[in-house]
Amino acid sequence: MKKQIKSEKKSSQRKSVEKILNSSAPKFDNPILAPSILSADFSSLRSEVSEVERLGVEWLHVDVMDGHFVPNLTIGPLVVSAIRPHTSLVLDCHLMVSKPEQWIEGFAFAGADLITVHAESTPHLDRVISQIREAGCAVGVSVNPGSSLALIEEVLDQVDLVLIMSVNPGFAGQKFISSSLEKIRRLRDLREDTEKKFLIQVDGGVSLANAGRLREAGADVFVAGTAIFGERKRAEAIRKLKQEIGKLRK
Repeated sequence: MKKQIKSEKKSSQRKSVEKILNSSAPKFDNPILAPSILSADFSSLRSEVSEVERLGVEWLHVDVMDGHFVPNLTIGPLVVSAIRPHTSLVLDCHLMVSKPEQWIEGFAFAGADLITVHAESTPHLDRVISQIREAGCAVGVSVNPGSSLALIEEVLDQVDLVLIMSVNPGFAGQKFISSSLEKIRRLRDLREDTEKKFLIQVDGGVSLANAGRLREAGADVFVAGTAIFGERKRAEAIRKLKQEIGKLRK
């Protein structure tokens, strides 16, 4: 029975993976806004998620921190499994954890559609990527601000998304690191030169002040925490961010 349930979950997640890929590749002309629940009100998380879904976002970013790889402790698979029945949004789970291989099955079973791991978190990145794929999820890989793109060049043909951290991971509300723009440009050029099909995601300090420049640099997916959940007028905040990334006409 347990194997049957897992098989059914994998089938459902496979549909979500195909939705992620088919909606974006290969033209990358459909920018995506992904609110981070790290900045949401956890005392009413279900209503927070429902509100941003109603306001037209497509993904929900789930920041997972273990208090070891980063100096904060946040969300586990139980939170993802609690959210999953109440939303059709793509659940984009970003694992900022040591030994990510120990967490993948739990998050996949809980309902994650996309699982991103840090290149710095494991000496066996290729193996972890295969593990995520086997679990039925889309695959993301991330690099910290101080890390080189060389860390992930050998696996770019195996991933669906590359996440560029534009703050040092661990806390919400940090100031955007401007050198991230050049790293995104270099990654975009690398994608074009090699004809790869991964999405480029940016996470950290994304706001109205830089969203347009990030889009011009090559970002496809924009993680925004305080820029959405920290705003009282969320409909207006989402509308303006979508305008900046080219999702809506100004």
